[in-house]
Amino acid sequence: MRNIITIAVFVFLIASCSGPENKKTASKQNLQDSISVFEKALFNPEVKKINKNKVLKIINFYTEYAERYPDDSLSPVYLFKASDVSMNLYRPTETIKILDTILIKYPDYEKTPTALFLKAFIYEDQVKNYDRARKYYQMFIDKYPDNEFADDAQMSLDNLGKSPEELIKSFEKGQK
Repeated sequence: MRNIITIAVFVFLIASCSGPENKKTASKQNLQDSISVFEKALFNPEVKKINKNKVLKIINFYTEYAERYPDDSLSPVYLFKASDVSMNLYRPTETIKILDTILIKYPDYEKTPTALFLKAFIYEDQVKNYDRARKYYQMFIDKYPDNEFADDAQMSLDNLGKSPEELIKSFEKGQK
């Protein structure tokens, strides 16, 4: 009888020591697998019509992954993908929130400068809040003056709020 209790305690200890970590790893892998499946389905060039619910689902998968595993190197990558998909769905509030997460939690991520530029662009193009757009374009120029988008940010600042007609006149004037 004593041996049975000892064996039962031993089995219980082994199971409890390996359980949570294995579940966490399995859960992380399941989420990565789900993301991979949705990416293949959504970004397949042969797909003619995209299901909006699936697109929203992949945004949720991306952000959920980053929330659950903030220290994982895939988290800022997934957040950047989520911001891209969200921006293309014309969801500016959600997109800005995702970009802010990148800017705050992942300042050293290689695409953080692009995230700041996109934030300014969304305020300009989708929200039509030119004061905020100006603020973030200027912040971008000040923080990343040598970035490949610095000239674009300056051009956006110079032309912020101009109508297409004003832009054409300005361009023609610059040509003379």
